[in-house]
Amino acid sequence: MKSFLVANPKGGSGKSTLATNLAGHFARQGERVMLGDTDRQQSSRDWLRLRSPQLPPIGSWEIDGKGTARPPAGSTCVVLDTQAGVHGKALERCLKRVQRVLVPVQPSLFDMLATRHFFEALLAEKAVRKERTFVAVVGMRVDARTRAATELERFLASYELPVLAYLRDTQLYPQAVANGMTLFDLPPSRAARDLAEWQPILAWVDGAGSS
Repeated sequence: MKSFLVANPKGGSGKSTLATNLAGHFARQGERVMLGDTDRQQSSRDWLRLRSPQLPPIGSWEIDGKGTARPPAGSTCVVLDTQAGVHGKALERCLKRVQRVLVPVQPSLFDMLATRHFFEALLAEKAVRKERTFVAVVGMRVDARTRAATELERFLASYELPVLAYLRDTQLYPQAVANGMTLFDLPPSRAARDLAEWQPILAWVDGAGSS
């Protein structure tokens, strides 16, 4: 089963945008997808309630009488969105569940400073050190041609983490989310530019089954 963690300790970094669209991609590919949320508020469930039954289905946690959350039986792909501030034992437990980790980072000084300690903690985790979990970064709300993108690349260079893509700042994402949709549910002609930006991310995640 393919499994992914989307994590960054800073709120508003783009975790949910990345997680929902990743789940949307796999659903469109015919995978039996579960989108999970490690936050107690389970906000991903609210988004899934907006999703039309006419769209490729995305499931949520199955929670038993003891409060234990599990992927629905038959799931072939799991995407976990995390709460702000995830660290310590909570981060360790999440890493044990997944094959790969995506870290969304915005190219601002405050975002980079907030993410610095997270990278250090993440790379110190046993699952990552032993390469059972692979980590990559996605630049959020950024133009790859700008100085901000260059500063972000310079910041990440010391961690030797790959930057898979830069996703531009566009209203297409919030418009889709408001309707329980993702980029992958929109007409290709409407989302062509953004779908092109996603191609390196998709190449990386689609190779997870062979890692």
